[in-house]
Amino acid sequence: MKNLWGKAALAAASAFCLCACGSGGGTAPAAYEYEYLYENLKFDMPRVQKPVFPDYSVNLADAGGIGNGIAMNTEAFAQAIDDVNAKGGGTVVVPAGVWYTGPIVLKSNVNLHLEKGALIVFNPDLALYPVIDTWFEGWESKRCQSPISARGAENIAITGKGAIDGSGQAWRPLAREKVTEAEWNFVTSQPGTAKDGRWMPAGNRARIRPVMVSLIECKNVLLEDVLIQNSPCWTIHPLFCENVIVDNLVVRNPDWAANGDGLDVESCRNVIVVNTKFDVGDDGVCIKSGKDAEGRKRARPTENVIVDNCVVFKAHGGFVVGSEMSGGARNISVSNCKFLGTDVGLRFKSKRGRGGVVENIYAENLSMVDLATEAVLFDLYYMGLSAAEVLQAGIEPGDKDTDPIPAVTEETPSFRNIYIKNVFCRNAYRAMYFNGLPEMNITNINVENACISATYGAELREVDGVNLKNIYVEPKIGAALKIKNGKNLNIQNFDCPEGLETALEVKGTRNANIKVSSKTINAGNSRLDVEDTKVVVLENN
Repeated sequence: MKNLWGKAALAAASAFCLCACGSGGGTAPAAYEYEYLYENLKFDMPRVQKPVFPDYSVNLADAGGIGNGIAMNTEAFAQAIDDVNAKGGGTVVVPAGVWYTGPIVLKSNVNLHLEKGALIVFNPDLALYPVIDTWFEGWESKRCQSPISARGAENIAITGKGAIDGSGQAWRPLAREKVTEAEWNFVTSQPGTAKDGRWMPAGNRARIRPVMVSLIECKNVLLEDVLIQNSPCWTIHPLFCENVIVDNLVVRNPDWAANGDGLDVESCRNVIVVNTKFDVGDDGVCIKSGKDAEGRKRARPTENVIVDNCVVFKAHGGFVVGSEMSGGARNISVSNCKFLGTDVGLRFKSKRGRGGVVENIYAENLSMVDLATEAVLFDLYYMGLSAAEVLQAGIEPGDKDTDPIPAVTEETPSFRNIYIKNVFCRNAYRAMYFNGLPEMNITNINVENACISATYGAELREVDGVNLKNIYVEPKIGAALKIKNGKNLNIQNFDCPEGLETALEVKGTRNANIKVSSKTINAGNSRLDVEDTKVVVLENN
């Protein structure tokens, strides 16, 4: 895919990051904090440095702020930020206290630093957040101004041991089935309208909820150590940004929070996300790059991303790509992460009409427990629902073998060259589910060294060139491995408990060249519902 970042952006990145790394990159300074992330990295990526700020600071209290949880501090924040920016940069210090405020706009060379005991709470009065032109879910749109935002800024940071609360309860709709009776009664006692099991906050602005932290066209961004919670919508949304570090954050939303994503990295490059905990109402860490024709025309992929040592608790997906991925996503590493009670572990989602290419994704050393659906999911029939909602509704999206196969166009999404290694999961609903398109199969997906216990085994549909190696799947019900319309599958050392009535099931009319090597799968426990059983070869069985 054509890269449209341009020479100027590349020059700025080179000046900021100094050197590149990958298989054969240069040598970085010994003191570089994130050097360990670049060891054995499978792609070239500049070393992203933290922004450095001048030794100048303004205490928010000295700018007229009052941290008593009652006084409004919107003007104090603006004055302190303007002062530091005008002096060429430095730090706005938020001391201990409860700082009640309207929107905060960051400017270049400003570090918003929250000291221990500092809590920023945003006023729930929706009228304080004007309607602006921005982007959401991959499209240009009008939304309310975000509680924290920056546009076109360079060298900015939010740091410190304090916390930020977005007063999301004033913005978010609520579905009755998502919460307990006590929670429903509390929320519906607030100003708003309840109808047909759904509550909407009062006022039209609640329908155009903002993301909590909106960073657009920014360079050299640091988000470190802060707790961010209770977002109106997505929590952190860097868009068109370059050189971003997210380190040691805690990101929290209620598990029923509509669109309550933790981090959505969209059309960005050179991003590090490490040591961060997410407990949210939608996807945990999500990669995006625009939606449909607008995203394809934008043609700004998300690329060069490292995610390491993160923990995701409640979320629709632990690490996610899509569904708005029309500009593409490539060169992404995910490692040493834990997904504890998420709906899905690794979630790749898209649909016809999106287009875009997702490639060169490397995920390894992932530990998971108590997943509502799959440890690994590729869903090319995304319906706008979470995987758990699809399961609860009894929906099984996909084409019938008798349906005409659509032509491949620029609207056809492509997922290819994805490498997943060392995955350990206890107690999923289904081990793996690859659900590709007949006109554009999921291609060259590689899973190596995985041990997964689940209610149901692994299922591969409309796939080409999938390689599974050293896999153990322990299902409670049904076959350990199901294949429908798979081509050029190389399955080595795929084992399951002995004694399964059916260990392998193959069906469909578009199967070809399937090789299965296993100590526990054999002709006696394999069900081959295909016209030509020779398309399936059982080796070393």
